[in-house]
Amino acid sequence: MIRIESHDEFATYLGKELGISDWYKITQVQINQFADATLDHQWIHTDPERAAIDSPFKKTIAHGYLTLSLLPFLWQQIIKIGNLKMEINYGIENLKFGQAVTVDSEVRLRAKLKSIVNLRGTTKVVLDATLEIKDQTKPAFIGDVVFLYHFMS
Repeated sequence: MIRIESHDEFATYLGKELGISDWYKITQVQINQFADATLDHQWIHTDPERAAIDSPFKKTIAHGYLTLSLLPFLWQQIIKIGNLKMEINYGIENLKFGQAVTVDSEVRLRAKLKSIVNLRGTTKVVLDATLEIKDQTKPAFIGDVVFLYHFMS
């Protein structure tokens, strides 16, 4: 795990891969809970019996936004940022979902520092983020994830 305490430390990783998280298994329970939280109960996510018959995947799939919501959890397995006043999830750019994540699949985050800018004391970083699916060649998604970090000094 990388430890960062300042803008200058972060900048040394520009253009480099920061790391890869552990594999994380997405279960039907989690998919159902996400459906409840977002009010998105489409059968392809929540009805295993129908999915086995009618889905091209022959099983349920995770919501795309469920996979996206795992970013903070998986990112914290790659990097520890200290000396912070505040961290802000600022945005996601150029996001593309590449492949559905079927129930009980394992995913992991691969992150590379694409850009870093000092905005009058606020560090803006853009990560090249890829959510990989175990034993699959196509990722679940790729995109540029933007964070703002306000370091104490």
